[in-house]
Amino acid sequence: MNYWESDMNDKTHYRKAFNSPYLSSADIVEPTVLTITNVRLEPDKTKKTKDHFNTAYFAQKDLRPGEPLKPMILNAHNSKVMAQRTKSKFLEDWVNIEVIVYVDSNVRFGRDTVEGLRISPEAPKQKPTITKQDTKRWDSAKAAYIRDGNFHAVTERANISIDDIALIVAEVKAESEATNGVS
Repeated sequence: MNYWESDMNDKTHYRKAFNSPYLSSADIVEPTVLTITNVRLEPDKTKKTKDHFNTAYFAQKDLRPGEPLKPMILNAHNSKVMAQRTKSKFLEDWVNIEVIVYVDSNVRFGRDTVEGLRISPEAPKQKPTITKQDTKRWDSAKAAYIRDGNFHAVTERANISIDDIALIVAEVKAESEATNGVS
C-alpha cells in the first residue's frame, strides 16, 4: 500500500460533512464492486430541485462496516454505461448487475472539472470459489484463518460458502486440539 492509498483510507473527506442522501465521490476511496438490485426514476431526495433522477439501489447494505451504503444517482454517462452493460435502455432491466464504481477526477460539471462517480463499462472479474475439492485454495484459506483469526482476506479474493467457513473453523479447531493433546 502506498502513501496515497493509506492517506485516503484513514482520513475523512471534507464532503462527508454535507451528509448527502446519495453516494458521492467522498464515499468511494477505491474502485468498489457493488451489485445494483434495481434502478428507479425518483424525485431529488435533497429537495433542492424538482428534478427526477435515475437512482440505483444496491444489494450491499454497508459500504464499510458501520457505514450504510447510499443509493447512487446515475447521471447521463453512467446511465449510458448501464444501457450498454445490460443491452437495454429500460431501467426495469437494470437489475442484479455487478458493477465497479470508481472516482473520476476529471468529470465536467457545467464549467467546472470535479470528482464524480463512474460505473466501469467492464464487468467485475469473477472471484474463484473455494471448495474442499480445490486443496490449494482450501489450504490457503485455512492458513489465512489461522493467521488472521477471521476470513476477511479470504473473502476479498474469493467466494466461500458459510458451510465451508464452518468446516474450516472445525478443521482448524480439531487440528489444534490434536497438536495440543486435548481430547
